[in-house]
Amino acid sequence: MTQTVFVLNGPNLNLLGTREPAVYGSQTLADVERICAAACQRHGFGLVFRQSNHEGELVDWIHEAGRLHAAGSLRGLVLNAAAYTHTSVALLDAVKGTGVPMIELHISNVHAREAFRHHSFLSAAAKAVMCGFGVNGYGLAIDAMAGWTSA
Repeated sequence: MTQTVFVLNGPNLNLLGTREPAVYGSQTLADVERICAAACQRHGFGLVFRQSNHEGELVDWIHEAGRLHAAGSLRGLVLNAAAYTHTSVALLDAVKGTGVPMIELHISNVHAREAFRHHSFLSAAAKAVMCGFGVNGYGLAIDAMAGWTSA
């Protein structure tokens, strides 16, 4: 059975490439999707790649990933919740409620930035947390999932 990796991106990540390039780099969200597709192809995973500026839509997609997880066809979730990382109990509850194995991902090193970015609601439900690798962190996260003995 082919397993699927969900990669979900939160608010303002559609602006990658133009938003604060000194922090986030010049690569676009389309570039990120290509990185994820290549990593999934290397490991024989399917890919669902999405971005939303709306918290409820992200919650719905986590629930969708949860249904795949319950059916045994989800490898894991890479979640870059962006600003919602620091504010959203709803996303935390969705991950915890579905039991989806999740890697929390940040393009920048959030610990070297403003103090409000140091706290993550999502870390409590994450199997791993990655930050500071730029957009290459997405491929690294998928490579890490491939090494999991069980999702």
